[in-house]
Amino acid sequence: MHSSHSVHGDKDLSGPYPIAEDPSTCDIVKATQYGLLERCKELVEAGYDVRQPDKENVTLLHWAAINNRQELVKYYISKGAIVDQLGGDLNSTPLHWAIRQGHLPMVMLLLKYGADPSLIDGEGFSSIHLAVLFQHMPIITYLIAKGQNIDTIDFNGQTPLMLTAQKVIGPEPMRYLLKFNPSLSAVDNVEKNTALHWAIISGNTSAVDLLLEAGASLNIKNVKGETPLDIAYQSQNHFMIYMIQEEERMRNRRNNRLLKIIEKYELFLMLASSLTFIWAIGYVMDLSSDSWLFKGGLLLGLLFGMSLFVRQLVGLKNLRYLPTAFLLSSVFWMSMTWFFWFLPDTTNVILKITVLFSMMGLLYYFYKTWSTDPGYIKTSEEERKENIIALAEAGCLDFRTFCTSCLVRKPLRSVHCLACQACVAKYDQHSLWTGRCIGIGNHYYYLLFLFFMMVTGVWLLYGTFQYWSNHCASFRQDGAWTYFTQTVSCSPWVSYISSVACFHTLWASMWLTVQLYQIAFLGLTSHERMNILVQRKSSKHPVPLRRTPYNLGCFQNFADFFQCSCFGMFKPNIIDWTKQYKLFHLAKEKNVHSV
Repeated sequence: MHSSHSVHGDKDLSGPYPIAEDPSTCDIVKATQYGLLERCKELVEAGYDVRQPDKENVTLLHWAAINNRQELVKYYISKGAIVDQLGGDLNSTPLHWAIRQGHLPMVMLLLKYGADPSLIDGEGFSSIHLAVLFQHMPIITYLIAKGQNIDTIDFNGQTPLMLTAQKVIGPEPMRYLLKFNPSLSAVDNVEKNTALHWAIISGNTSAVDLLLEAGASLNIKNVKGETPLDIAYQSQNHFMIYMIQEEERMRNRRNNRLLKIIEKYELFLMLASSLTFIWAIGYVMDLSSDSWLFKGGLLLGLLFGMSLFVRQLVGLKNLRYLPTAFLLSSVFWMSMTWFFWFLPDTTNVILKITVLFSMMGLLYYFYKTWSTDPGYIKTSEEERKENIIALAEAGCLDFRTFCTSCLVRKPLRSVHCLACQACVAKYDQHSLWTGRCIGIGNHYYYLLFLFFMMVTGVWLLYGTFQYWSNHCASFRQDGAWTYFTQTVSCSPWVSYISSVACFHTLWASMWLTVQLYQIAFLGLTSHERMNILVQRKSSKHPVPLRRTPYNLGCFQNFADFFQCSCFGMFKPNIIDWTKQYKLFHLAKEKNVHSV
């Protein structure tokens, strides 16, 4: 093997490959490359020394490793092959060769036989450096789980993070390495550069962005006394200069005492501004001025002011809670309208109690949906490593069973939520209106929240019609449009709040209907149903929505979801979805074994 590129050339014969000549005439190197176990045994038994290197100083164990011939590796080691023997122009071990090719099963086998992953090859790289350089994520994960330090240094004192910043253009595996909490302030032995220094020197924009986001220091100086910004100026890369200056400005802002206070109470300020915004719209509409042009100008000004506030004072992290603030503000003003506009005209005590109960139910179940753990997958560091090793050894360390973002084993029906940056058991959705994931832990509360949202909205609409009939013009022969304009002008505030109530009633009732249909008739979550619908469009043999392992019939689905025996008529299945990794056999009569 003459160069690192030859590893990827015709030397790797690990896949099916036709052999033109008679296997019985192959020499042992070629037989090893093609995985001809019996021929190799024949030659070894005839006296061939398995430790003998060929003319390229490469041993049989090297050839078996690069071609992923696991049975031959076992055989050669049993015959005395040295597992960490150096060979080839790159002076690499069989483990190095296997890593360059991305053969995880071979890496596991060699480690099992005592291969040392900390050994340095002829280019100065250890095993984890090679895995990073060739972007083999499962191997990186496995090596770290087996105890390799994420900050292991190579011959030049560079960590894997520095190597990625310097030589791997693109967000991967930089984003992946950062999940293992590597040192951002470590410097190499020669130039004393941090990973951020190397990323700027290499023009690796995506790496710079990720390192700045992770909190890499802007003040560390290398052996020449240069900060990352100094190097950016030298490179004359204006975009990188802008990125670093903008990050520096943002960090200085975070140190401002006033801005720290604002950041601390950001959610409260967002809610207060949303309350004020919704009130201000109603106030403008309620002005005595008949000029809709004037009112329209004021409304545009309000909208501009709100957008300016959100842009300047609300961080990206909390921006997702803006619809939640709008919802809570709407509920507040709907309640105020009921108590101050509609309640004086209501004489029915039962109606008063019912409306109060629905409003309290709405707030209570919103709070429960918000505060209850939706089913985040939590594991200790030890459990995480054990799971990685177990999955790798079972041959299923991939995105279907392992979350590369959370670095946890994924239970059945779990999904990684990008908004929450966490895996959620029996994931349904990330709710726009509650700002929270909906999963196994809070799905029940979410349904009740939708129900009370719908009921409260209906009562508000009922109160609106009662108010109009008591205080505004009645319907005459002039027609519906005249009646509508008269009622709106009679009390613009009531009309405005009724439109808000109508909006919330519509989406809540529609989404509640969809949720109940999915639960009762499909036994699926929203995410699962959408996945199946997408797959049906591209699949030649689409899976029917109602034929899944999770659909046990309408009544059993309800009993399982609400954990209700229905007076002994059903026996609900009790399943811990945070730890359910295998497809279970819920109903023998269905004889369902796979999705």
